[in-house]
Amino acid sequence: MNSILVYVGLDLVGDGVMKLPFLSALRRLYPEARVTWLAGQGKTVYTGLLAPLLTGLVDEVIQEAGIGLSAWELIARPLDGRRFDLVIDTQRRVVTSLILKRIPHGKFISASAGWALSDAVPASGKAKRPSMIGQMFALLEAASGQPVAVPPPVRLAPDLLAEAERRLAAGPRYVGLAPGAGGKHKCWPLGNYLDIGVKLAAEGFVPVFLIGPAERDWETGIRAALPTALLPLTDADGPPVTMALGTRLAAAIANDSGTGHMLAAAGVPLLSLFGPTSPDKFAPAAERLKVIRAQDFGGEEMSAIPAEPVMAGLRELLVTSSRS
Repeated sequence: MNSILVYVGLDLVGDGVMKLPFLSALRRLYPEARVTWLAGQGKTVYTGLLAPLLTGLVDEVIQEAGIGLSAWELIARPLDGRRFDLVIDTQRRVVTSLILKRIPHGKFISASAGWALSDAVPASGKAKRPSMIGQMFALLEAASGQPVAVPPPVRLAPDLLAEAERRLAAGPRYVGLAPGAGGKHKCWPLGNYLDIGVKLAAEGFVPVFLIGPAERDWETGIRAALPTALLPLTDADGPPVTMALGTRLAAAIANDSGTGHMLAAAGVPLLSLFGPTSPDKFAPAAERLKVIRAQDFGGEEMSAIPAEPVMAGLRELLVTSSRS
């Protein structure tokens, strides 16, 4: 496979972050291939905010290509007839899949129409997997003919790693605490995060709170409760900086959130907390992941999760963590 085309409709920030493990796994399977990322119906954050994360993963990004919009495209040759050894169709609209099959290719992989249009299917079965990343891993399984393990961490640029080391200098053992989420219903109470932080500080760790602009009003309370805690993110920082800071962490706790997916993609041993949302659908693709659900404690809300099992789970990750 010397040339690979991956088709998506478009990528918002959350989409782009969640697809990073797919790209890392794709590169591991085909280390020498030239990879083209095609956003046929809109823009992709891979040309902007997340572009610094694509080094070594994607060789070319095309956006707003006008491919997959109209059945009239079935009489044309998308991308001016360019040929690819492998075309991976990540969407399921049949007309769009038929349009993509018009691109000259050696192998076409798509779950559209129950895999009827695909040149190969996953050995593990055609059933639709609950998570988006699981569905994308199924495409790789079909393409390669082998199971897809959790991929290695995304490689980050040296300047990002240097900035992370400047903010979290060598020496202490840092533990990440990410108390935010896209909705308050997905947030474990901040007071519980503070309790965990106090326990970590007493055991010689440095708590690192990863909060964004939406949680900035928590900063005063965090600093008052934990004067030794660090809050290294600024409102100007984006996912690349968050991921780089993750490389400095021995482990982390996060809700069902974008930050959790960023930390997972950076290779952080992760304790992921779930309540009203499903880990089967939304759990990050972390190499070392421990999930704790509110349902395990008789509730649906995040507040049902006690602090004790969270601290115990975090200690398990820290004992086996190879990160200083």
